[in-house]
Amino acid sequence: MKLLVTGGAGFIGSNFIHYWLNHHAQDEIVNLDSLTYAGNLENLLSVEHNPHYKFNQGDITEIELLDKIMPGIDIVVHFAAESHVDRSIRKPADFMKTNVLGTEILLEVALKHKVKRFHHISTDEVYGSLQLHSQTKFNEYSAYNPRSPYAASKAASDHLVRAYFFTYKLPVTITNCTNNFGPYQHPEKLIPLAITNVLEGKKVPIYGDGLYVRDWLYVKDHCRAIELVLTKGRIGETYCVGGMTDEISNLEVVKRILKIMGKSESVIEYVKDRPGHDRRYAVDCKKIETEFDWKPLYDFDTYLVQTISWYEKNHEWWTHVKNGEYTNYYKKQYQE
Repeated sequence: MKLLVTGGAGFIGSNFIHYWLNHHAQDEIVNLDSLTYAGNLENLLSVEHNPHYKFNQGDITEIELLDKIMPGIDIVVHFAAESHVDRSIRKPADFMKTNVLGTEILLEVALKHKVKRFHHISTDEVYGSLQLHSQTKFNEYSAYNPRSPYAASKAASDHLVRAYFFTYKLPVTITNCTNNFGPYQHPEKLIPLAITNVLEGKKVPIYGDGLYVRDWLYVKDHCRAIELVLTKGRIGETYCVGGMTDEISNLEVVKRILKIMGKSESVIEYVKDRPGHDRRYAVDCKKIETEFDWKPLYDFDTYLVQTISWYEKNHEWWTHVKNGEYTNYYKKQYQE
């Protein structure tokens, strides 16, 4: 089987490529990534000489390139997206181009070349925000209510994928996942930002009061869920993929990181909140649990220890990532 993985040099995409090649050694993977700031080929050094892996640099809006790559592809796994809410607030047009137009073009080319499955990676943020301390959770039937340019662009891409299924009979599946964490995650995101700032002896910024709740998902558990949907999922279906059974605030996440790393909570620095900050996400993943017997392999704290250890051991990787463009972004986001 031959897979096209878009955005495969990014955080989740690169973890998926490692996972798939480890568990499906005879399959072939073509990685298409435009190598923006979030794409990093250092994530894939261990597979770059694998004869079953091939990298192509390019954008999912480049129709001619897609037409060259798509023939012979059995499955498209579509990770490629602008994904950081803060950046979407600063430059929403970039998110519309990649996440909406790019997805439509990719769907069109996949339809033309008759791929056997188009799997779209999406987010729980398309459903909006939940009340703090409520018992409500998002599920596959929740109404769409995106509240940031990022979430709106992903909601639009979800609708396009379903439209291609109903209108053109393109065989699709969708997963809407919650916040991921783990190896190779860009340090603009909360958990690697906190870990690497501590390792650098810097303050750890927290938006507003820090009482924003997320349902965290370890990236390798996410990869397992995608594998199950690709191998057992029903065409045209959506599956929500959640993480923990309990919910913890961003502030509590940072406090746990500091405790594991033996640091004082005095390094926490409260900064101006971002506009339209969603208060709470929570995902009901009964559907994927019931159909495929899927659940996270370990609890949040176990995965958090593993993640901290990875960043401690891969100082050179995240130092490279935090240089250059990231330095300018960090100053604008947290110090202005």
